Amino acid sequence: MAGSPDLWSRWGQWQKSDADGMKGGEALILELNRIVHSSGIASPITSRRGLVARLRYLDSPAGRAELQTQGVSPRTIRTWMKDKGKTSPTSASRERIDAAYWHRRRENLIRSGWLVRHLDNKGRGRRMEIYPVDQTRVEAKYRRDLNTRSITVRYIWSDLVDAWATRDARLVDEIWDDVISDLDSDYNAYAYVSSVGISA
Repeated sequence: MAGSPDLWSRWGQWQKSDADGMKGGEALILELNRIVHSSGIASPITSRRGLVARLRYLDSPAGRAELQTQGVSPRTIRTWMKDKGKTSPTSASRERIDAAYWHRRRENLIRSGWLVRHLDNKGRGRRMEIYPVDQTRVEAKYRRDLNTRSITVRYIWSDLVDAWATRDARLVDEIWDDVISDLDSDYNAYAYVSSVGISA
């Protein structure tokens, strides 16, 4: 990408300046994870309601297979599924159930196309807040005048979800470059950020 050579996009200078943040692509991945988790079962796995809801969600061939992937034996799965309202798994088993639930939830949102449709918002896109790197520890003479940026992002969502689904961090980074290229000439200053927020 073209851009001023003195901006945060150059890792060496960004690191030497002691700014605190992460690559924009990493922030995008974290935000997609947040959206998936915010759309799922709200009750924690430690509660009876949360446990039963997760077991019901996993009561399918794919769900049971995921539980086995997490290290649960077929016999234990049968016991849990037979009496969801009374079973009392150990703390370690609850962690496996929770991991299996979120993995299946993620896969189902991808496979069904819900996540892409939700983010695309019928072609209207979603508002994205871009929070610049934290310069608290940067010497005053090296600090950049960076503000939180807010832009409407369209058309990237299908490619982004595909890259996120296949854990293709390189492609997510490329998509982030596309996002910030819509900013002004200082866009490379947002190659690294504190976080991003998507209004979804």
